[in-house]
Amino acid sequence: MARKDNKGRNLHTGESQRNDGIYMYRYTDIRSGRRQTIYAGELPELRVKEKQIAKDLDDNILTDSAAKNMTVNSLFQYYMATKEWADSTSGNYVKMWNNHVKDDLGNMKVVQLLPSHVKAFYAKMSRAGYSYSTIKLIHTLLYPALEMAVDDDIIRKNPAKRALSGDYGRPPVEKDILTLEQQERLFSLICESNVYNVYAPMFTVLLETGLRCGELIGLTWGDVDMANRELSVDHQLIYKDWGAGYSFRASKPKTKAGVRTIPFTENVYRAFTEQRKLNFMLGRRSTEEIDGYSDFIFLAKTGRPLMPSAVNNVIYNVVDKYNKEEATKAKKEHRKADLLPRISAHNLRHTACTNMAKQGMNVKVLQYIMGHAHSDVTMDVYNHIANKQDIREEVERYARVAGN
Repeated sequence: MARKDNKGRNLHTGESQRNDGIYMYRYTDIRSGRRQTIYAGELPELRVKEKQIAKDLDDNILTDSAAKNMTVNSLFQYYMATKEWADSTSGNYVKMWNNHVKDDLGNMKVVQLLPSHVKAFYAKMSRAGYSYSTIKLIHTLLYPALEMAVDDDIIRKNPAKRALSGDYGRPPVEKDILTLEQQERLFSLICESNVYNVYAPMFTVLLETGLRCGELIGLTWGDVDMANRELSVDHQLIYKDWGAGYSFRASKPKTKAGVRTIPFTENVYRAFTEQRKLNFMLGRRSTEEIDGYSDFIFLAKTGRPLMPSAVNNVIYNVVDKYNKEEATKAKKEHRKADLLPRISAHNLRHTACTNMAKQGMNVKVLQYIMGHAHSDVTMDVYNHIANKQDIREEVERYARVAGN
């Protein structure tokens, strides 16, 4: 005899009704092998849920309570555990997540997350004044975590798949770079200054290799092959508070593209030669070993590697000195001062990349030298250097090559 509910309706296999009137449906999840129970206040509501479960089971989607109750925060933690991040990278990603996602989208259940939720979240960040690059970074954490949930059959589709296609965030600010003329004027000041001339080799290496600041200060003499004129990059130094006060740590590059061997020019060869002489003359001897690395090239007076802030402060001070002198000279000559932008080591890296691009370097070669994991980062340089003067110069160069 068929079982009935308190209204006399026949109940299907797995269905039942408690004494308080609540309906239940019990089944076995074929993936986990665990018995599961769902509840509803009314029989039609229960059967809607049963149909969804049947569809999930047919599609091999997990239906157990652990999968259904997993939050976006829990998924992110699981995703992070599957990656071998450098400590600094992992810490930055977790901090970014905790600051922006954890108390918002992170509390939602993964199975309930819709594309509209993700888009609304990005739009909210945009209205709050966050830049496109910040929103894009959040997306690079959220999207692969949800993609992992798709691969694990927790959800069918990735709700973040096309979520970043909207016009979110402040447009990226164009990075200030130095023109060739500005580089020459700045370098002339450095070489003529009794204060800053000791930094000429460092500026040369930055502008001709495009190294990141952490890669520059992490350079050891063992990384420099003077005979073959090659520079090996496989680590960088990071200076931050690791929980027990500020200190240096050596970190591997974030991606495989960061590990590279860069051929260097005669100018860079002379810069390293001069730096070795300077270290000797100034009595600067590398005194620290950091995570197995020692004999650093660019040193503070203490013999420790230069801190990133020290490198940037030198650049700021040199630019400030140039601008003060230029402003005074322009006033005397009754003309507008040609001032340099406030730049950092990162701007010099971008300047180096732009110089190589303007010389017509192959984009894949430039990508390798810069250590860019993705070619679109390198292509951004090519895309923004095409001002009117660049276009004219390129057309004239083409005409000379073509013999027109």
